[in-house]
Amino acid sequence: MSSPSVPSLDEALVTALVADAVRAPSMHNAQPWRFRFLRRSGVVQLRADPQRAMPRSDPDHRGLHLGCGAALFNLRTAAAHAGFEPETELLPDPADPWLAAEVRLVRPVRADGDDAAALYPAIRRRHTSRLPFTDEEIPEALLDGLSGCAVREGARLVFPDPWHVRSVLDLVHDAEGREAADPAKREETARWVRTDAAEGGERAEGIPAYALGPRQWDVTSPVRDFAGRRPTLGRASAVFEKAPCLGLLGTAGDARADWLRAGQAMERVLLQATLDGLVASLTSQALEWPELRWAVRDPQSAMGHVHMVLRLGYGPQGPETPRRPVSEMLDVI
Repeated sequence: MSSPSVPSLDEALVTALVADAVRAPSMHNAQPWRFRFLRRSGVVQLRADPQRAMPRSDPDHRGLHLGCGAALFNLRTAAAHAGFEPETELLPDPADPWLAAEVRLVRPVRADGDDAAALYPAIRRRHTSRLPFTDEEIPEALLDGLSGCAVREGARLVFPDPWHVRSVLDLVHDAEGREAADPAKREETARWVRTDAAEGGERAEGIPAYALGPRQWDVTSPVRDFAGRRPTLGRASAVFEKAPCLGLLGTAGDARADWLRAGQAMERVLLQATLDGLVASLTSQALEWPELRWAVRDPQSAMGHVHMVLRLGYGPQGPETPRRPVSEMLDVI
C-alpha cells in the first residue's frame, strides 16, 4: 500500500488555514496574534502580538498566550483536516519571546496520528454564548470526555462541586467590585467593548454590542458584564441558570509554555463541547487579580494554577463576533 502524499502547500492554502486559526477565542476578542509562512521550509510561525496586550488586566501576558494557544490548536486542527501532520514546537527561540510556536507542515497526516481533524467542523460553529442556559444537567460521560480533551493537551479540566461553585461565584463578584473601583482597568476594558449598536460593522475586533448578552436579572452565573455601568440601547435583562456548570482549566505550572498548552486544551474542549451540542462562555475576571486567583483552584486537585473558568450548558448559541482580515495577520516570506 502506498503512503499518502503531502498536499500542495501554497499561499492560498496557508491563508485558508490561518482563516480557521483566527476563529479562536481571545481576551476581549483582541485577536493578539500574527502568522508568518516560511515557504522554503513549510513552516507556519505563530507570533504573539504585544500591540494587543492589556497591561492592566493581563500584565504578565498570560491571557494573551491562552488566546495564542487556542489559535494554535485551530491551526493544528485545520492542517490535519487538510491532510498534514502538524509538527508543533512551542517557544522555539529563547531569544525571541514573542515567537509562540512553529508548526511544520511537510508530512502527510498519519492514520494513527492525532484525531484533531474530527473537530474541524466545530471551528466555525463555536461562538461564545453570554445568553442564559437551561438548567438541564450535562451527562457525566460528556464531562468526562471534556476532561480527557484537556489531558490530551497537557492540562486539566475539573468540575467543582456545588460548594466550590458558589465559592467561585463569590470570587467573581469580588472581582467585579474591584474592577468597578479601578478606573484604569475599566478604561482598558472599554477600549475593546462597544455599547453602541451602530458601531457593530465598523471594527473587526473587540466585543460588539450585539454579543454582550442580556444583563442578569438575578446574578447567578459568572457571565461578565462587559458593558459595566455604560448604557446599551435595547439591551434587555434575563434570568440565567441557577446552578451553572463550571469547569476549571489549569496546569501544574505557570510559565509561558503552560499557558500555551492551556490555550490549546481550552480550544480542544470548546470544539468538542460544540460537537456534543453544548454551548459555553469563558471568564477570567477573578483570575485577573492575584489575590483572588489562588482561591479559585480546587485544593483537592493536582492542578496548581487555574487559567480559565468555563461555563458550559445547553442553550442558544452566541452570535459570531468579528475577525480581522487574514491579510492583516499573515506574512509570507
